[in-house]
Amino acid sequence: MKLKSMDISATASASSIVFDALRKAIIEGQLEEGEPLRQDEIARLFNTSRIPVREAISRLEEQGLVKTQRYKGAVVAGLSPQETEEIFDLRALVEPEIIRNAVPKMSKEDLALAREKCAAFSASPDPMTWGDLNRDFHETLYGASDLKFFLEIAHNAIDRVERQIRAQLVMSNGMERAGREHFGILEACENGDAELAAKLTRDHIQGAKKSLLTHLSVK
Repeated sequence: MKLKSMDISATASASSIVFDALRKAIIEGQLEEGEPLRQDEIARLFNTSRIPVREAISRLEEQGLVKTQRYKGAVVAGLSPQETEEIFDLRALVEPEIIRNAVPKMSKEDLALAREKCAAFSASPDPMTWGDLNRDFHETLYGASDLKFFLEIAHNAIDRVERQIRAQLVMSNGMERAGREHFGILEACENGDAELAAKLTRDHIQGAKKSLLTHLSVK
């Protein structure tokens, strides 16, 4: 199992540490679809009991990142093309509302940080960083929103498709287009145009969905 060993035996929040480590490994593709999550092995890696491991896996299952299979137990969950399309459609409903709410509340510091994140995404030559940089840019813009429930939904939805987003950017040569669209969204925010920012965000998500589904159909 591709997880870094860690001693958390004396840590009060052992379950949260295991959860964060497993979530990161799943999102980044270190733990692949269908890979079993053996509680004894994970507990040994983290020098803890099975209780926090079981709690962490239960939380991951609630988020859809893990599923339980007969005879195999907990495994890393995958997504069908239909499920992928549904998640992107959900994002296209939720995230435009978040950014529409956030634009009037964005400070100069928020926008300056978003511009840094936007530039870092466009400049990165390392495909392994693209998913994180893409997410950093969007979540920086969303940070001024006070729609906490919407933000939680968006956060979980992005978790479910982050592996696919990275694959789409690599396989479809989508970085240049994504970079252009990011700058367009950012400029709308800088100009205080919440409606345009929402529209461009929706178009950006739907465009990524179309590109990803095309990629999945030819695999």
